[in-house]
Amino acid sequence: MNYNVTDSIIYIGANDHDIDLFEGQYIVPEGMAYNSYALIGQKIAIMDTIDKSKTDEWLQNIEAALKGKEPDYLIIQHMEPDHSASIRAFAEKYPNAAVIGNKKTFKMISQFFPGMELKNVQEVADGDVLDLGGHELHFIFAPMVHWPEVMVTYDAADKVLFSADGFGKFGALDAADGDWACEARRYYFGIVGKYGPQVQNMLKKAAALDIEIICPLHGPVLDEDPGYYIGLYDTWSSYLAETDGICICYTSVYGHTREAAELLRTELLDRGVPNVEISDLARCDWAEAVEDAFRYDKLVLAATTYNSEIFPFMKQFIDHLTERNFQKKTVAFLENGTWAPTAAKIMKGMFEKCRDITFAVNTVTILSAMNEENREQIKALADELAADYIKPDLEADEKKIDPSALFKIGYGLYVITSNDGKRDNGMIGNTVAQVSSDPSRLIVGINKANYSCETIAKTGVLNVCTLNEQAPFQIFQHFGFQSGRDVSKFADFEHFDKSSNGLPYLNKYANGYMSLKVFETVDTGSHLMFFCDITESAVLNSVDTMTYTFYRKNVKPRPQEEIKGWVCDICGYVYEGEHLPEDFICPICKHGTSDFSKLG
Repeated sequence: MNYNVTDSIIYIGANDHDIDLFEGQYIVPEGMAYNSYALIGQKIAIMDTIDKSKTDEWLQNIEAALKGKEPDYLIIQHMEPDHSASIRAFAEKYPNAAVIGNKKTFKMISQFFPGMELKNVQEVADGDVLDLGGHELHFIFAPMVHWPEVMVTYDAADKVLFSADGFGKFGALDAADGDWACEARRYYFGIVGKYGPQVQNMLKKAAALDIEIICPLHGPVLDEDPGYYIGLYDTWSSYLAETDGICICYTSVYGHTREAAELLRTELLDRGVPNVEISDLARCDWAEAVEDAFRYDKLVLAATTYNSEIFPFMKQFIDHLTERNFQKKTVAFLENGTWAPTAAKIMKGMFEKCRDITFAVNTVTILSAMNEENREQIKALADELAADYIKPDLEADEKKIDPSALFKIGYGLYVITSNDGKRDNGMIGNTVAQVSSDPSRLIVGINKANYSCETIAKTGVLNVCTLNEQAPFQIFQHFGFQSGRDVSKFADFEHFDKSSNGLPYLNKYANGYMSLKVFETVDTGSHLMFFCDITESAVLNSVDTMTYTFYRKNVKPRPQEEIKGWVCDICGYVYEGEHLPEDFICPICKHGTSDFSKLG
């Protein structure tokens, strides 16, 4: 199959509809695309080969694209056999073409093709440039995304990023059109998900490039709004929730645990949770369940105790999650057992090495079949999990001011919102205190150098949102590390509604808000102190208020030390430590220290 990506870049890949399992484990009902590209300048470069099942078709595509010319280069970005298996066939047909790769590339070539001698090889380093005459190719190393030899290539002329396995998806190119993100998400978390930090490093390098088109090794060429795809990769590789909602995964032997999981789903939907996905781990595509677990804010695991352990499908599923560095989620448990239920304890223990996991307070324990007590437990768990998604009812006058919202005030951290007459603004504040209960009044202190101080002094209205312990560091970056003079902080922020005074309040990551009207201002030197009447307030959820102490201990990133260690050149296993023992053997591929390289 040939088509023009640009005037001088031609697609020469192939579709595979005969494959049933990709990498021997991922179901691909829509087949798979193996992508390759011809870059035609004064010299010609072929970007990667394809799977051996399509070698003949690929060579024919090259002939058709080049129209009698011969390629000057074969660029190898990634050595997985679905991209490298046709190297020998290419070298036999085009022996004069130089094969370009890095040091680790050529080591792997010798392993996959023992005895093959390439006549012309060209080793490149990170940052090297190849000028084709019309195409200036910049080689950017991306180790462990998701093999150690991976590099991506940027064509400065056409502003194209050849992204190796990055930005790929399941499915052949001639399959029915669908949501790119769905199969790309399943692909990412299945194959690349473990390597979030490495993907982040690649994205930092890509941020310096002017990218208009992304050409992956699987899936369609992305030639519209590349920022959308890069943004999703940033979210996925940061392990942040992409979509508000809850994922329920269960195993059930005789149907009782399934019944409880389905009841919980109903209770959550009844409480206004926007998305609730449920999966039977014994029957679903496990990769889709993994995808959902990473996609949503919260995860519920429901399982039976089995042979003093947990049901095998649940054990395998949790292993899939922890293997991929599952983090930054709330996890709840529902367990079942007839005489010694231990599933919840075992499941919780399997997450002990995961970072930033918040466990739900409520756990449901069923003894064989649900009873009324269990139904109440499920309701309590639903109340806890749904709290973040429930909007306060402000229609009734008696609910206009909820005095209990004041109980959320501590020496904590707040998002203070205002409007300068043109756009909404928000800032991080930490000086809020109650000064009167009748009438209900607060004092808010803001530094004069802050743009919000100037705005509130002019308008006399503001909202105070009490941040809860689930607020991530990104909230502080968004509202505290940039000025409202320069950016519109609510232009690209989704998690807010508006109170009766027309100002925004956070409907996520805050447990309450108060709308205030200034009646007196006192100049204290560096700060203005605004004395305010409360005009509206509401409790949003029961999550504890974020104190400054909690922020410093649990949210604010600690200075990161450079990881010291060694990486196996064969399989990518990382040994953490300054010194690699002389007799160390890789636990994955069983190679010795001679096949390890020092990180950094």
